[in-house]
Amino acid sequence: MSAAAPEAVAAAFVAACRDELAALKPGNVHRFADGHRMTVADFERSAEAAAPAIAMPGARVGARILAAIEATRAAVGTNTNLGIVLLAAPLAAAAEARAGDLRSRLRGVLAGLDVGDAAAAFAAIRLAAPAGLGEAAEHDVAGPATVTLGAAMAAAAGRDRIARQYATAYADVFETGLPRLAAMAATGREAATTAVHLGFLVAFPDSHVARKHGPDVAEAVRREAAALVAAGAADDPAGHHAALLAFDADLKRRGLNPGTSADLTVATLFAARLGA
Repeated sequence: MSAAAPEAVAAAFVAACRDELAALKPGNVHRFADGHRMTVADFERSAEAAAPAIAMPGARVGARILAAIEATRAAVGTNTNLGIVLLAAPLAAAAEARAGDLRSRLRGVLAGLDVGDAAAAFAAIRLAAPAGLGEAAEHDVAGPATVTLGAAMAAAAGRDRIARQYATAYADVFETGLPRLAAMAATGREAATTAVHLGFLVAFPDSHVARKHGPDVAEAVRREAAALVAAGAADDPAGHHAALLAFDADLKRRGLNPGTSADLTVATLFAARLGA
């Protein structure tokens, strides 16, 4: 696998974000329904704004994260894509490397994260101000960074699924998301994207829901999604469109946004476009 040009990385990022928005993902913003006081247009502008920073040639992961969140904030004035940016920046840096497949390159990027990356990422998280962040017992983003970004993410991996990706070389993306995407390729990108999202919803309680509403609510959402998957919704999203749309409306009525599952879906689509 050869190194990807910055323009190709930026284009892959925007395309992944658009593909995710084009698919019905219960509880999240998509072309069938806005939600949580955000619109598809907000996410489209965010993707376009963040893409140049994500693809900055030679930039550290932390610098990419901070610049992307600054650009997003300037474009839409709210947090639309913190999780997406946190997941995409290491993948983009890995795409620039020259030896090995994407995941092996990614392992090298993650191993090379330093305290400066943590300081920049902490600043980006403070700027994005995600709902339900609260305080952490160690390596709180409200304070100065004292460990590498990898160490900070490892400390949070038990409670945050995005942090867990840094500690596992993106296990959920490479071992759950990408295989599901490949298995559903013949159904078309929209159906495959919905299937990937449902796969994440069922595989574990969404950590964004858990952070805002508690683990019991997150587990209840997981069980509700599992019932739809058991009925065939992940294998035939088009045939279960009405049921998925009803689940989507119910989650939004309850103020439940499984954002981590959506972020992991974008990361899966981005990785696939980068050649994973």
